[in-house]
Amino acid sequence: MLRHAPSVAAFLPFSSLYCCPKPLLKPSSLSPNIFKFPSFFSSPPLSMSSRSVSDVLMAAARAAASKSKKRKAQDDGATTNKNPNPTPPSKDPKPTAQPKEEEKPTLGIDDRIAALRKKPIDFKPHSAAFWKEGESIPFLFLARALDLIAGETGRIVITEILCNVFRTVMATTPQDLTAAVYLSANRIAPSHEGVELGIGDAALIKALAEAYGRKEEHIKNQLKGLGDLGLVAKASRSSQSLMFKPSPLTIVKVLDTFRIIAKETGKDSQDKKRNHIKGLLVAAIDCEPLYLIRLLQSKMRIGLAEQTVLVALGQASVYSDSEKHSNTPPLEEAAKIIKQVYSVLPIYDKIVSALLHDGVWNLPEKCTFTLGVPIGPMLAKPTKGVTEILDKFQDTEFTCEYKYDGERAQIHCMEDGSVEIYSRNAERNTGKYPDVVHSVSRFKKPSVRSFVLDCEVVAYDHEKQKILPFQILSTRARKGVILSDIKVQVCIFAFDIIYLNGQPLLQEQLKVRREHLYNSFEELPGTFQFATAIRSNDLEEIQKFLETAVNSSCEGLIIKTLIRDATYEPSKRSLNWLKLKKDYMDSIGDSLDLVPIAAFHGRGKRTGVYGAFLLACYDEQNEEYQSICKIGTGFSENMLEERSASLRDKVITKPKPYYRYGDAMNPDVWFEPSEVWEVKAADLSISPVHRAASGVVDPNKGISLRFPRLLRVREDKAPDQATTSEQVAEMYRAQKFNHSNNQEDEDDD
Repeated sequence: MLRHAPSVAAFLPFSSLYCCPKPLLKPSSLSPNIFKFPSFFSSPPLSMSSRSVSDVLMAAARAAASKSKKRKAQDDGATTNKNPNPTPPSKDPKPTAQPKEEEKPTLGIDDRIAALRKKPIDFKPHSAAFWKEGESIPFLFLARALDLIAGETGRIVITEILCNVFRTVMATTPQDLTAAVYLSANRIAPSHEGVELGIGDAALIKALAEAYGRKEEHIKNQLKGLGDLGLVAKASRSSQSLMFKPSPLTIVKVLDTFRIIAKETGKDSQDKKRNHIKGLLVAAIDCEPLYLIRLLQSKMRIGLAEQTVLVALGQASVYSDSEKHSNTPPLEEAAKIIKQVYSVLPIYDKIVSALLHDGVWNLPEKCTFTLGVPIGPMLAKPTKGVTEILDKFQDTEFTCEYKYDGERAQIHCMEDGSVEIYSRNAERNTGKYPDVVHSVSRFKKPSVRSFVLDCEVVAYDHEKQKILPFQILSTRARKGVILSDIKVQVCIFAFDIIYLNGQPLLQEQLKVRREHLYNSFEELPGTFQFATAIRSNDLEEIQKFLETAVNSSCEGLIIKTLIRDATYEPSKRSLNWLKLKKDYMDSIGDSLDLVPIAAFHGRGKRTGVYGAFLLACYDEQNEEYQSICKIGTGFSENMLEERSASLRDKVITKPKPYYRYGDAMNPDVWFEPSEVWEVKAADLSISPVHRAASGVVDPNKGISLRFPRLLRVREDKAPDQATTSEQVAEMYRAQKFNHSNNQEDEDDD
């Protein structure tokens, strides 16, 4: 006879323990001692080889049912045998516990999550917490909050909900705030660290199938219907029951696991990544699978922009501080500080730590420019012509530089001689330009120990000594470029220096920064050169300089103030930097960077590809995409096939709640906002069909582009960096057109 009978669980397959589509018995219906054989076998247990799992479970059920009947009989007997003449209570009865009816009802999770909708001024942080103070924040809290945000379209409401989320974390478990901010911003690490999850949809589908006991084919079919792998994950979990509940997920656990996934490399790395994902999915409940998958895809799909995360974080800090000091919270100033600090030091770990210890008002002193961490580049505003420049810069000393048609680059040279190169989006491009890294030691002077250069990397023909078009540069591999395999040569055109030998230069005027630039480096023709520039306020001289720039394969000119209001302003599109292109004076001015949000099926020669696309600008205030034109020209056959193929896996079942378009627009397919296209047009017109800058220029109508054509795909820009509705309105006001070109355009194609 066995001394200790093994538990029932020992005879169940692993998948049955965690994910049973149809459990044989619900755990809640079994006795607590069901798995201890001696408590319900009256005779010694049979040999396990002669008993099946079904026999064991049926015996357990019979035992549970028998005990239930006995308890009921005892209860009935107690009721029947009550003394009809009970002894009266004593004069000094012992105190009894308060009846449960009088206890204060405990709020459920739904009620606590709903509290996040309150106006921040009326919100009490602990009212939304369903965990004890100091405990790790459940991932369910963040997932449910994101689900709440998904149902909103207004920027103010979304910001308030997220502000309340951060306040709840700060009030209960402040050490988890960093993880909450990273996940809310749909990031796992700072952009410049180059940490990537390296997970495709195929791997996620396989992980879902294994975690939930489904066939990959069924998941793929369901994905076609739902159009969102996150929704498929949520549906898969809701159809499963757990026999043994794993430990709840926390936001720290989720972020840490994501970072582990990103670090898995080498042989079997995909299997390891998939196992980590399965572990998260098995433990996920409610809407957690939905947001786990979306975060793994880096597609939140709820219209939550990173700028909103920054604003909400600033507001949360102010409200938390005002609760201690009873001050009226200056929210706008706090949001401005957070944005400014993030543009100089885009590392949430450092910002959140300083925020918690020193408060939002001390952040500018605590979070400063750091060598090796890219700052947001300063940007220029478009202008229509030389006369406009002279009008704006009256009585101000300014300079004109060539505007090169390449890729913006920020080159960091550390004290130890190591070099890093970053894009305008703070992405690490060091592996893309090993030739630039190799040349640094040749063009910096011996006195230079460390520096940060703002420059343009341009494709360059060394034999003909001429600049090549951007399209040539775009053929370079994005990472892992081997020096000996380089076919497209490049030249660095430096136009600013923002750090030198341990000293940040952001607050210096451009004239001073330029002197440092010229004194610290040596030009190497075709490898490293200073941006060609002149100082003049003569209209004819500037006009001739513009023509020379265009003839030298440049886009035009950048005009900058030199000694007044000439500091470097990270991430700001400043009026102190203006850009002037040759075609500004021939048409609407600047080209526009727009996002394809929908498409129409091609016909005739274009059967099998998309025949036209619906493009949108971005409204920063409301964080929404507003339709501006339908484009079907400017495509070669190859380009049309490439764009169609690229966007097919971005198809969604219905438009996003933050898409704005006319009722007359009926595209065949809608897209996730994912690409940015540079587009040129003949002019802009008032449109009853499109919604760009709606209500800004005309109270009821938007603005559209006439005769748009595609120039190129902007791989260096994210969708929320597209041309804004405010810029569209400015361009419309600035353009010069006669009355015939100012008529409403019923058909904007």
